[in-house]
Amino acid sequence: MDLKAEIDAADGRIRPYVRETPVEGSRALGGTGRARVFLKMENLQITGSFKLRGAMNKLLSITPGQRAGGVVTASSGNHGAAVAYGLEALRIPGVIYVPENASPAKVANIRSYGAEVRTHATDSGLTEIFARRYAMENGRIYISPYNDPVVVAGQGTIGRELVRQLDSIDALFVALGGGGLVSGIAGYLKEIGRRVDVVACSPENSAVMHHSVRAGRILTMESKPTLSDGTAGAVEPEAITLDLCRKYVDRYVLVREEQIREAMRLVMDHHHTLIEGAAGVAVAGYLKEKDRHADHNVVIVLCGANISREHLKEVL
Repeated sequence: MDLKAEIDAADGRIRPYVRETPVEGSRALGGTGRARVFLKMENLQITGSFKLRGAMNKLLSITPGQRAGGVVTASSGNHGAAVAYGLEALRIPGVIYVPENASPAKVANIRSYGAEVRTHATDSGLTEIFARRYAMENGRIYISPYNDPVVVAGQGTIGRELVRQLDSIDALFVALGGGGLVSGIAGYLKEIGRRVDVVACSPENSAVMHHSVRAGRILTMESKPTLSDGTAGAVEPEAITLDLCRKYVDRYVLVREEQIREAMRLVMDHHHTLIEGAAGVAVAGYLKEKDRHADHNVVIVLCGANISREHLKEVL
């Protein structure tokens, strides 16, 4: 796959449906590490998450016949809302599977776009496997949250925007779940020749891709509860993002739940913007590594804002 070409094409394809989110400098974060820190505000994206990019790119890429037959997806929340938005905008029928323990706030977000929501299992990875099988058995297109080059290309449009918005990027911090976000952005930046230190950040309580990269294969692991529900859970076997992460990501960082809480508080206090746990993971990853990036231009991707009241109370 020519990742740069796919991302360039995706950027033109999805532009009528997504926002070019702003980049905001952070004196609060930059001062702590003596760096120039910029926040890529995907928490301000339509549906409250970067996931809209990949979902729209996939929906706009399928044939009219495939659209008419309907689509199926699985999601812990944000991808489901993105697909639901796209289904409503393009008038495509579809079914969205979520884990039984999915965030009520994220499920409500999905339902707000009029989508049909069904539940299966308590781990997002198992939900994905079931939904893919259901799609195959019913002759429908399955839209993976990350295990699809078209979806990855959609997420990679963030990298294209960053190139337009910033002259120089020395380091990039991104939350790591299935790997579609970090590999898409990093892939674009590196394919155009940018020398960027790409750091993928995961919560200690659920870091399946983190450990899978080290093992060289997708692992089956138990996940503990985490504020970063958007990155939590199993990764689909044979996911293409494993090799993409190994190719484009330079380093991997684990953060504790209290570090995620502190990072979320810092952003909300100083930038007066709402972020979810997965965005806090990327900020926490930078704070853990800030001494390495003195005098650097650092970008932290705030990947989403969809947080339940219960989690927000826990953070505050």
